[in-house]
Amino acid sequence: MEVHAYFLWIDWVVLGGYLLLTTWIGHRLRGPQSTIKDFFLAGRSLPWPAVCGSIVATEISALTFVGVPGMIFAAGGDFTYLQWGIGSIIARVIVGVFFVRVFYEKEIFSPYDYMEHRLGRGARALTTSLFFLGSVLGQSVRLLVTALILRTVTGLSFELCIVIIGLFAVGWTLMGGMTTVIWTDVIQFGVFLLSAAVALVVLMFQIQGGLPAFWQSAAEAGKLTVWNLSTDPDVQFTLWVGLLAMPFQNLAAFGTDQLNAQRMFCCRNAADASKAIIGSSISLIVTFVMLCVGAAVYVFYLQNPPNGGEAALFTEDPDSVFPVWITTQLPPGLTGLILAGAFAAAISSLDSALAALAQTSLSLIHSKRGLEAAEQSQMMRQSRIAVVLWGVALVLCAIGLQFIRGELNLISLAFGMVTYTYGPLLGGFLLALSPLRRSIRGVWIGAILSILLTLYIRPDLYNLLASLGIFSAETATELRPKLSFAWLYPITCFLTFGCGVLFGRRTGSKLPSAP
Repeated sequence: MEVHAYFLWIDWVVLGGYLLLTTWIGHRLRGPQSTIKDFFLAGRSLPWPAVCGSIVATEISALTFVGVPGMIFAAGGDFTYLQWGIGSIIARVIVGVFFVRVFYEKEIFSPYDYMEHRLGRGARALTTSLFFLGSVLGQSVRLLVTALILRTVTGLSFELCIVIIGLFAVGWTLMGGMTTVIWTDVIQFGVFLLSAAVALVVLMFQIQGGLPAFWQSAAEAGKLTVWNLSTDPDVQFTLWVGLLAMPFQNLAAFGTDQLNAQRMFCCRNAADASKAIIGSSISLIVTFVMLCVGAAVYVFYLQNPPNGGEAALFTEDPDSVFPVWITTQLPPGLTGLILAGAFAAAISSLDSALAALAQTSLSLIHSKRGLEAAEQSQMMRQSRIAVVLWGVALVLCAIGLQFIRGELNLISLAFGMVTYTYGPLLGGFLLALSPLRRSIRGVWIGAILSILLTLYIRPDLYNLLASLGIFSAETATELRPKLSFAWLYPITCFLTFGCGVLFGRRTGSKLPSAP
């Protein structure tokens, strides 16, 4: 049987019921939507535990649900991915203690507002453009992941799956702005966690010998290895990358990426925002659970070899292994529930991205202060138009990424896409914080050099040229420098910061007073 033949009508009922229930709850909780502050910042009235749950739900996404088990199942996969969590915790504490205080000093909507006040109008144009590029690239991968799940269980074309998921994300965002986004994120986080736990428990019962056999088989295969002290610059998951490179990635992700920062602006005050971002470190527990799921799926198929069609699919794309197991090995109804967890994770990331993209788009055009009620009404209409347009952009980019993806694991692809922008964003933000000589001209130079350097080191350009037949895949591999993309985060951050100082002049260092 084809994999999608195992997805029965009762699974469709469970999945459809979840989507309808979440939509209804989001509608009920949407709150007032009369101003831009209501739509994009939830009136700064949300409790910090809800914001914390929303940050976690946005971070884990379907990428964690599919990419992490696929990464473990693939040859050489192990738990060394957890080492990146060290940098994640370090960065969240720094953002919660230092960055949040800056965000709440004045009435600002994003980190880009702060950088505009410190570095000038051009800083907003640059940093917002970098956010646009990074967000579209990064979120397109998450859309791609969810489409992989939907294609596996339904047999629909990849393109149609991407469009269907995009429509749900746009609809939920339009329904009620950030209030709906955050509260539905909380629900989706719960569904995701429940689905992961159920999958792990079921796997333990399916594995012959239970937990002891799982642990022994996974250990013998090297799947439970956590620490890697290699100094090879081309190895991604090492302790040194976790300690020295990933703090920069996470500082940019939580401190300068509006996708995450926007949630902190929804809190009632700076203290609550700090609790939300530091508390979101619990996402590492979810990552650990999914790593265990990936190892358990590996042991299951070690004991129960997949049929010819499944084996060919796993060889072609290891990221499909968990969706295939869900669809073929779980009883009807439970399959729909677990897949609801995957969609919960996916849409929670996408609707968040659409809200952040729409808000930053309007910030480039309109001043956020002193707006009349009529202008507020006009901006609300424009914000909804922006959500739709960005939804179309994400759909088109996801289709394009599938074309140039090559053999990259989805986790590596997602983290790799944001290397183009995270270093320059963080470098610009740190420059805005500093009392050193600085100028936006230098930041522009640093950002352009950083993107070119990333393009040279990342495999994306080489894969594109190979897919167009300009040279072979083997030649593309030989041409690419042997350096893990993770090191690009600190390198491009320092490059942008250094250029900003080198070409800089002293600028004003105080935020203007709020009216």
